[in-house]
Amino acid sequence: MSKACNIKKGNVVRVNNRICQVKQIEVQTPSARGANTLYKIRFSGIPDGQKVEQTFKGNDMLEELEMERRSVSFLYQDQDMYTFMDTENYEQYTLAAENMEGQIAWLIDNLEGITALLLEGQIMAIDLPDAIDLEIVETAPAIKGATATNRNKPATLTNGETVMIPEYLEAGETIRVGPATGKFMGRVQIKR
Repeated sequence: MSKACNIKKGNVVRVNNRICQVKQIEVQTPSARGANTLYKIRFSGIPDGQKVEQTFKGNDMLEELEMERRSVSFLYQDQDMYTFMDTENYEQYTLAAENMEGQIAWLIDNLEGITALLLEGQIMAIDLPDAIDLEIVETAPAIKGATATNRNKPATLTNGETVMIPEYLEAGETIRVGPATGKFMGRVQIKR
């Protein structure tokens, strides 16, 4: 059992008799004296991927589950089943598309940093890396004199996803995107 204030992103806990992974934590500190700090936690159900959101006080206890984490690589897709291979012992795991809501578009060739979450030897979910580098395929031309301002434009990436990027970027450049949010994180400088 762990206190809500000690729970971290990526932990796996039991919430209302369901196994869930912590996806996002918002800390809310009330201004009233004596009020408890609240932890608004967004979970993703394992293996169904259903979103659950709950608010806890710092001293509320949550049952934390021990999931085995294995480094895997994406092998192939067969209809709505995705196969991953353990990078150490070459064991293969298959996960249904319905258990990977919002992650499928970010499964690109040669993606490193994928982690499989196993419970009693069975794959329950995958964790993608925090950032993925992708090339901009299509976007409006860069505006001369545009600097890093808050003005953005849509861009299509090599995986087919559209993200908002700063105006000064153009097609052919590589950017870093957060797969959890689908948001632009920065420009990647290619070493030549």
